Amino acid sequence: MRHAEFRHHRLVQVYDAECRWGPDDDFFQAVVDETPAARVLDLGCGTGRLTVALAAAGHTVTGVDPAGASLAAARAKPGGERVTWIEGTSALLPERAFDVAVLTSHVAQFFVDDAEWAGTLADLRRALVPSGRLVFDARDPADRRWELWNPVDSQRRISLPDDGEVRAWTDVTGVRDAVIDFTHHYHFADGERLVSSASLRFRTEAELRDSLTTADFVVDRVYGGWRHEPVGHGDGEFVVIARAGRLAPVL
Repeated sequence: MRHAEFRHHRLVQVYDAECRWGPDDDFFQAVVDETPAARVLDLGCGTGRLTVALAAAGHTVTGVDPAGASLAAARAKPGGERVTWIEGTSALLPERAFDVAVLTSHVAQFFVDDAEWAGTLADLRRALVPSGRLVFDARDPADRRWELWNPVDSQRRISLPDDGEVRAWTDVTGVRDAVIDFTHHYHFADGERLVSSASLRFRTEAELRDSLTTADFVVDRVYGGWRHEPVGHGDGEFVVIARAGRLAPVL
């Protein structure tokens, strides 16, 4: 199943167990906290790990995701009732409703097509107040992270809350220009085997900057890692902080 890790109820539990709080969450939380009591959009919020934490920190938070199974897990988390959850895409966002928007866990790379990415940025620009901030991460293609997505290097065992364990690995199924196709494999202790396929776009820093400028964003910073390292000297990431420009209001 395509994107089953977000849409299949059993794989959503695995995703939640595997993707714990990390330095990326610390980074996003710190940036959002620079705007006290902010109205925050978490686009592609998934199971709501960061979304719920931002609400607990006193922000007014909206989590948007097209995967209903992930949102169900997010709503069930302690503190989930503090968040407004929307099942859908950026097309549903209201105008000038947010001070900060975040896209975490490389959500930006799931917008493979340039037109789709441009449309998402346009929706985000519309949803942010003038000078509102957009913060997101994307892997640096120079790091060639996908070369580790093979059955040997990606082999892992994931412990579940019920004391069960899942054996998982990833393999690349296609490399086409800057798009990487891959499949996650999951073997459960009870014998069930599930797969989840997806594609990610690896844009260069120049491509990201150009797309943001076209969408009327001003790029403030691009870091190479979660400790504010320069590009090429961090975690193989682009960590982007931009702000919305001041386009004239639509009449």
